[in-house]
Amino acid sequence: MRKRSTLRKAAVAATVLAVAAAGWGGPALTGPAAHRAEALTPPVAMTADDLPTWQTNGVVWAMAQANGTVFAGGTFSAIRPPGAAPGSGERKAVNFAAFDAATGEPTDCRLDFTVGSGTATVRALAVSPDGKTLYAGGNFAAVNGTHASRVAAIDLATCKAKPGFSLTVSSTVHALAATADKVYMGGDFTSVEGEKRGKFAAVGTDGKLTGWKADADKTGRAVEVTPDGKSVVLGGDFEKVRGADSHALAVVNSSTGALRKSYPDRFVPRNSVVKGLYVDETGIYTGNEGTGGGVFDGRIALNLGTFEQRWRDTCLGATQDVTVYKGVLYSSSHAHNCGSMGQFPELRERQHLLAESVDSPTPLLSWFPDTDDGPLSVEQVGPRAMVVSAKGGKDYMWVGGAFTRIRSNGNRPQQGLVRFAGGPDTRPPTVPDGVKAANTTKGVRVSWPASTDLDDRTLTYRVYRNGAAEPVGTVRANSTFWDRPTVSFTDTTAKPGTDYSYRVTASDADDANTSARSSAATVTTPGTPTETTMEREATADAYVNGASLNTAYGTHQQLAVRGSSPYESYLRFDVPAAPKGMVLKEAVLTLTTSGDEYAPSADSVEVVPVTGAWSEKEVTWAKRPAHGSTPLGTLKSAPQARTGYDVPLRTATVGDAAGGALDLALIGSGSDSLWLWARESGGTGPKLTLTYRKP
Repeated sequence: MRKRSTLRKAAVAATVLAVAAAGWGGPALTGPAAHRAEALTPPVAMTADDLPTWQTNGVVWAMAQANGTVFAGGTFSAIRPPGAAPGSGERKAVNFAAFDAATGEPTDCRLDFTVGSGTATVRALAVSPDGKTLYAGGNFAAVNGTHASRVAAIDLATCKAKPGFSLTVSSTVHALAATADKVYMGGDFTSVEGEKRGKFAAVGTDGKLTGWKADADKTGRAVEVTPDGKSVVLGGDFEKVRGADSHALAVVNSSTGALRKSYPDRFVPRNSVVKGLYVDETGIYTGNEGTGGGVFDGRIALNLGTFEQRWRDTCLGATQDVTVYKGVLYSSSHAHNCGSMGQFPELRERQHLLAESVDSPTPLLSWFPDTDDGPLSVEQVGPRAMVVSAKGGKDYMWVGGAFTRIRSNGNRPQQGLVRFAGGPDTRPPTVPDGVKAANTTKGVRVSWPASTDLDDRTLTYRVYRNGAAEPVGTVRANSTFWDRPTVSFTDTTAKPGTDYSYRVTASDADDANTSARSSAATVTTPGTPTETTMEREATADAYVNGASLNTAYGTHQQLAVRGSSPYESYLRFDVPAAPKGMVLKEAVLTLTTSGDEYAPSADSVEVVPVTGAWSEKEVTWAKRPAHGSTPLGTLKSAPQARTGYDVPLRTATVGDAAGGALDLALIGSGSDSLWLWARESGGTGPKLTLTYRKP
């Protein structure tokens, strides 16, 4: 008996989805335990695996976090569970919701932001440095009935609006930034508490208007305070700040509002604006949106202290928000062309989430989860807000916006919110496709287009010949979703006049996740053959359950074997005729344990010939076929999950089935059940390997 360790996450994912759709009636399928390695290409430290998250029924415009709770504000009236269709399982949530960062589920903090006439909306959220107060801005008149004119302060301990923080703001608030003693605001307003304030203002934490003035002539959309607390960075649509030319971006004094750095002379082109800002110890980062020809839609990095440009990227597709996590700038946009930076060319579909090093915008880092643009009823830009929150020793990135689907996960329905974790990565690269095999003067050349992985650039490929347990070759290559070079390996050990089949797998960093094997590419080498090996997958398989006499399990993704409280499994293989001049010398049955923790078994399993008739879709315990009593082979135990075990079979019996079907039964001897992948699992089902040689 030989065992083969396998990590077939693609097959597991397919199994879980298929079982969920079919309504599995036996033990729950959970998939294999995740490999704990990060499996990410540095410096990326956030996976691209989207996690189950509650949804909204509208647009999320703003996000903030405190102490493991994520706050989402926007224009929506309800939230619903992950996977739920619109209108299903909804819970009232009027323009605001709070969620557990680690589970994606709503908390007990419920706030309704309402207005007497028009449409209420929350457009900005910020948390005080001590994590005790949440500030909200937008267009609303009350919070849970407490008066609040477009800005409010929420006590997070009680989840109630602070009645003493009561201001009158003349128009919508789009941006907020909180310090220990001030709250800076940006928006459309021209007055606060009846006093003139042009698009930007500051109030004390007691809700009293301060003398800080940084008047601009057009909308303020973003505001951030530098780490030293001395400066405030402003972003928006404006042309002038405090009377000076400074289009879309400016830096002012945090105490007085006096201009510290202006950006005239088309530093940001006149047809572009600043929609988002992020400031930390690594620098100042802008997200920009433009309209018309020659726009600037990308991101700018500025140095602290001098406020001069460090770099900028020139991707096209408006950027709505940016955030930094562990030296990487993550952005939400609808990028469709980064060709000017030597990255992806014009796309048929937009790429809504990107990552860049804080030190350089190129190359784009390998982090490519993706949403859709959102419904036709809203401006179609997809994600609009980002925030990172920590809980339970793990970091989570939350993204909010107008999207309705996760394109990078099979267009899975998911509206308004999605989140990712700082590890582990649990999804494999795509299964290699288009595999070809051709004879060359040096051997058999196997080639294929590179696979892709959403959070890994460098992948490892293993080439398997004739179903062998170990690869005949290993290759590493880089790829991205827009650049899939041809990868190749030459098998110099191929023998003359022999039929070969080659399959390829792709693994990510640390070999944490491995795809299923590709479809086989076949070739016959020139010359006189001396040996050949043929691999055959099961053409039918099923198990039956002694406790459910009339239930058929032939379409399930697993097979089961047990002696007491019995399960039996049946397999069918087409056995080819022996190549001319050769005889069968070896027949090996490979069985692979599934990923469930209960899949392994310490009991032995006998492989016996089936003598009666059966069909995959109809076989039940009550209609199970007769079988012989003399074993063709024995699996003594299968102690590990996700592992392939080889069972040598008696060649005479297998050879007698040449040119026809070989039916086998798996019979258990004890009470410890064995769970195996069936042929429906996608490349990990039962397999028969036949080796022929000249006599």
